[in-house]
Amino acid sequence: MSTFSRLHSLLSGLGFLLVGCSSHVGKPDAPAPTPVSTQYDLTRDVAFSPEGWPQRLLADVYIPRGDGPWPGVLLIYGGGWEGGDREQVESIAERLARRGFVVFSASYRFAPQYRYPAQFEDVRLAYDWMRTHADEYRLKADRIGTWGYSAGAHLAALLGTVTADGQSRPAAVVAGGIPSDLTKFPGGKLVPQLLGTSLQENPELFRRASPFHHVSPDDSPHFIYHGGSDLLVSVDHAEDYHAALVTAGVRSELFILRGRGHITAFLTDGPAFEAGAAFLDRELR
Repeated sequence: MSTFSRLHSLLSGLGFLLVGCSSHVGKPDAPAPTPVSTQYDLTRDVAFSPEGWPQRLLADVYIPRGDGPWPGVLLIYGGGWEGGDREQVESIAERLARRGFVVFSASYRFAPQYRYPAQFEDVRLAYDWMRTHADEYRLKADRIGTWGYSAGAHLAALLGTVTADGQSRPAAVVAGGIPSDLTKFPGGKLVPQLLGTSLQENPELFRRASPFHHVSPDDSPHFIYHGGSDLLVSVDHAEDYHAALVTAGVRSELFILRGRGHITAFLTDGPAFEAGAAFLDRELR
């Protein structure tokens, strides 16, 4: 376990002290299945991009011990689409693997060298890799969800809302700190850098790159969590996205970590993680 992962695990545990400062909208009345508890094996730096792909892409694969097959989670880290690494989400990966999920923690290309939709193409490639290698990983190919935070949540949600002909959607999406509607960023650096243009110059591209603008009745079920005092990605991204999903008839839960910002909601995610993992237990088991 890396130093960052140990810190995340410690702080997420402390987050339970603030559980009374959270709200959970849309939680089903029926209890989730009893969580699995197991150990796991980890294989680092598995290459999943084909020859000729613009960049060699790697993933860390966490496989629960036991016969399986297991449900799976494609885990996507954040970093403003311009950075980040798999170490950031090791704590989430470890907790999910101990709970009986095959976790595929995948890398993707960064802006500004690579513009959108390169990042979405990479996570789609990772999701398809999991499906085609399901037997190798003792994985249920039709029981794969996605989990991302910040820019990773944006990409995870796009997988749950955008498909081309013949493509499948994940069976569930967990999205934390999600920038769901990129048209809410008329300025700044990160979104124009990702898209290679401004909102004024190409508003349609900003909409096409936003999960909020793709919501439809056949989208994946969602669990959305967000810091209630997030100043980087305002909480209305989560609230409006949840409302749009519910209006479309999509199962959606909204978990707000009151008093927490973008980073603290990630680092002290204990109650949100437990609620999100219970959501995956319901949807994927």
